[in-house]
Amino acid sequence: MKALVLSGGAGTRLRPITHTSAKQLVPVANKPVLFYGLEAIADAGVSEVGIVVGDTAEEIREAVGDGSRFGLDVTYIPQDAPLGLAHAVLIAQDFLGDDDFVMYLGDNFIVGGITPLVEEFRTERPDAQILLTQVPNPTSFGVAELDGNGVVVGLEEKPKKPKSDLALVGVYLFTPAIHEAVRSIEPSWRGELEITHAIQWLIDGKRDVRSTTISGYWKDTGNVTDMLEVNRSVLETLEPLQEGTVDERTEIIGRVRIESGAKVCGSRIVGPVVIGAGSVISDAYIGPFTSVSENCRIEDSEIEYSIVLSGSSVTGVRRVEASLIGRDVEVTPAPRNPSAHRLVLGDHSKVQISS
Repeated sequence: MKALVLSGGAGTRLRPITHTSAKQLVPVANKPVLFYGLEAIADAGVSEVGIVVGDTAEEIREAVGDGSRFGLDVTYIPQDAPLGLAHAVLIAQDFLGDDDFVMYLGDNFIVGGITPLVEEFRTERPDAQILLTQVPNPTSFGVAELDGNGVVVGLEEKPKKPKSDLALVGVYLFTPAIHEAVRSIEPSWRGELEITHAIQWLIDGKRDVRSTTISGYWKDTGNVTDMLEVNRSVLETLEPLQEGTVDERTEIIGRVRIESGAKVCGSRIVGPVVIGAGSVISDAYIGPFTSVSENCRIEDSEIEYSIVLSGSSVTGVRRVEASLIGRDVEVTPAPRNPSAHRLVLGDHSKVQISS
């Protein structure tokens, strides 16, 4: 069995961060989202992985390499434009051959991994198996319709009037039957080859399409709100570690990870928090669910429920929260402009000015 990992999207919902960086490499608890998916694939016993890449191909290649650090053998598959998930399957056919495969969206995050799902698929081998979860906003996702027996009878991509609240999670398992399906469909109104259309083609042809509804944690980390929420979820499981330097004036509360070369002085850190290697925290407050990447500086400031990427600094700022701060960013106080009141007052006026 092989894996197909999609890492070619533009990441428009995470701009401006993704103007200069691949969305799949934005870190959660100081580790790129993509790495969690690759680890889950390796844990499931799959070693041959094709990664579909687009404009950020070089950055993905540099981060992942040949895959050996994950116990994987990685092949890169260029995609000229993000023309849909089914298009990714189409261009990967030479790599996939006649093998079964799991398709994993590189910016998705699933707590607990995919091992049970892969093992079930290997045993049962339906033509396709999809992962579903209940969502409050199904119009933003591909949506599945099940009959009274729980059998998948229909799929729609971002429907205006959803027939259920069951959204497709970004993990799919296929036999080679999917190749005929992706060759048989036409582009949608979005100009993309939709994987939902390909799976619907299998359903219409009476092929064996099954679903598993998960109740565990899943997020598409495509926007800042979800990215911060995934960061929170991962930090909930953080194991404390202190490899950096912490002075006697610093107060550490809860689960805090301070990586090698980091320095913390005169500060209060309330976990769960991770401080990356080489970062300096001075006279600051770092609140829960904050990830500070490597070589950052937080000084005379307060920050909470945020992600700070490598090389950035936050100095002299009273309070920052629920923020995603990119690489090599400087956050400082605005200069204080002299204030004045300009008045034209008539005779016998009475004016109260609050200074």
